[in-house]
Amino acid sequence: MSSARLATRPGTWFTITLALVLAVVLILALDHGHAGSEPSAGNTPPATTSSPAAQAPDWMRPLRPGEKPPQFVLFSFDGAGSHEHWTRYLALADSVHAHFSGFLSGIYLLTDEQRSRYAGPGHRPGSASIGFGGSAAEVATRVQDLNTAVAAGHQIGTHYNGHFCAGAEPSVGRWTTQGWTDEIGQFSRFVDDARERLGLHLSATDVTGGRTPCLEGNWAAAFPAMRAAGYTFDSSQPSDGVKWPTRLDGIWEFWMPYVQVPALHKKVIMMDYNLWYQLGHAKSDTGKYTQATLETYRGAYRAAFEGNRAPLVIGNHFNDWAGGAFSRAAEGFMGEVCAKPETVCATYAEVTKWMSLQDPAVLDKYRSMPLAQAR
Repeated sequence: MSSARLATRPGTWFTITLALVLAVVLILALDHGHAGSEPSAGNTPPATTSSPAAQAPDWMRPLRPGEKPPQFVLFSFDGAGSHEHWTRYLALADSVHAHFSGFLSGIYLLTDEQRSRYAGPGHRPGSASIGFGGSAAEVATRVQDLNTAVAAGHQIGTHYNGHFCAGAEPSVGRWTTQGWTDEIGQFSRFVDDARERLGLHLSATDVTGGRTPCLEGNWAAAFPAMRAAGYTFDSSQPSDGVKWPTRLDGIWEFWMPYVQVPALHKKVIMMDYNLWYQLGHAKSDTGKYTQATLETYRGAYRAAFEGNRAPLVIGNHFNDWAGGAFSRAAEGFMGEVCAKPETVCATYAEVTKWMSLQDPAVLDKYRSMPLAQAR
């Protein structure tokens, strides 16, 4: 299992823990990264880039006899706090008619002065492994960014709150169902309070899933709490190759794929932090990391497109690790892949709805195919 521990507010330096399991290898690491520029009182939120279509897109229908599924690509970003990154990705997605998902860390809706309102399971009030939301002006700008995203048809999910990964005990991997219920309940309160006080165009009931911190969790404990909150999907667990979503204990699991990285000649879980760590953890980039990541994305896409057509999850953060190498790779890939024929860059909610429209036997046929593996 992979993990990336983010230890500061969105847009500042991160302290990061990685727990990466590759077959029989366990790697734990701690380092710092930069997640982009923090919105300030002088920043102007981006204008609304588009509005959700009044009618369903052509692909939102049952497959016709003999027709292959679209190649779905699910871009998703943990934390979802940086104003700079919101601005860039919203403009890019609008230009290529793409939708993506932002997994919000709930405490980014609290100012630094409000930090005592959060108490993670087993932790003292005001404690977290990431920063809080900054100033009131920064939180207000973040709310405007989220509103722009919602209006454009993008999905807001949860990255929960305190980002307590292995080593910051009790970590998410040790929480009981009651602990998860508490964490989710606090996230919901932060969202609904921002809706009431700050004009956030999102309610807790609009959030239907997300990604756990560091991709960690005891799923037998976490899934009952997720179901009770009305969540329908998770995108945290790894799979060896690109795999169709699987219904687990009432939750759709959108798998994070281990894929071949041509530059490394081995498989790595396809999350930006994991790629950064395995590629050498440099703090700057000469283009090597960007190119290596793009080649990895392209190989995984080709394997899925030519194989089982399983939705391809591209997991990222709003960050500037290695001088922004992975943001450039994600932006470059979004710009090229979302315009490809038979390809749809969609949200988790959209793919879940599409699956509900299909003949189960047709989806079972594709699920029975070998997991897509880049060569």
